[in-house]
Amino acid sequence: MNYRKTLKALMIILMSLTLTIALTSCKKMGKGENEVRFASVSWTCVTSHTDMAVTILNSLGYNASNIMLSLPIAFQAVDSYDADVFLGVWMPSMKTMAEGYYEKGNVEELIVNTKNAKYTLAVPSYAAAGGLKDFKDIARFSDRLDNKIYGIEEGNDGNEIILNMIKNNMFGLGDFELVASSEAGMLGEVQSAIKEKRWVVFLGWSPHYMNEVIDMAYLTGSTDETFGENDGTANVSTIINKKLKEEDPNIIKFLENYTLPVSMTNEIMDMLNKDSQLKPIDAGIKWMKKNPQAYKKWLDGVTTVDGEPALPVFEKYLNNL
Repeated sequence: MNYRKTLKALMIILMSLTLTIALTSCKKMGKGENEVRFASVSWTCVTSHTDMAVTILNSLGYNASNIMLSLPIAFQAVDSYDADVFLGVWMPSMKTMAEGYYEKGNVEELIVNTKNAKYTLAVPSYAAAGGLKDFKDIARFSDRLDNKIYGIEEGNDGNEIILNMIKNNMFGLGDFELVASSEAGMLGEVQSAIKEKRWVVFLGWSPHYMNEVIDMAYLTGSTDETFGENDGTANVSTIINKKLKEEDPNIIKFLENYTLPVSMTNEIMDMLNKDSQLKPIDAGIKWMKKNPQAYKKWLDGVTTVDGEPALPVFEKYLNNL
């Protein structure tokens, strides 16, 4: 057990050093002309949304990029002007993290890009049928759950909420352990448990293909101190460094138009789940070709870097793919 804890601590330190070096390199290079830097995290939905935005802007003559970071570093990057935009602020679960940056004054919430999402604890449907339906039920079934709750990567807001629940013995969870992993690692563990009909509590969210491939149920009983009082119902926001408003109002116009309905994300993620060789941007391009009304809305009033209307330029680019 001590070996595992030491190895885990070393991995966290190594990840932090790697991310710090990456951001330091960006800072030394400075921001170039027509450059737009998106911070992103390794969640399939945020990756696909970010890659689509980067592709659209690059077709208009911008130098847009997707910088993959951990969640805490993504906030830091926007705050320190090492990144301009982050599309993945889930509220209310990130409220504590986000408000600290809003209060400092460098970071601003620009728009809610996705409404009526979901983020809370979930279980297989057979566990819910067996009585595990609410947060207050988890501790009653500690033996069947092996005193574990499965989360995603280190530093994620959902993990922090679970750790706080354990630390403060909320819902009687003081003896539980958080098992942190990647998104794919967590889902693999959940699907393995389901094959063996084992009970498991895990972080669940929508939009995500997990809702299609896992027969699952979201727990009720979340509070304002956990995933929100409305059983984990969430909105996802776009945040920017405030300098971007002065630098490029055209980018701001695009970002204000760039709304991402749950149905769109579910379709993209379903494509990715069915074809493991497909990249998020390839799925996004397929979706845009089938849904031109979406990108027409996104590009309404937007121009290229040369001041030309954006829509015909992007449509020409898209048709050549």
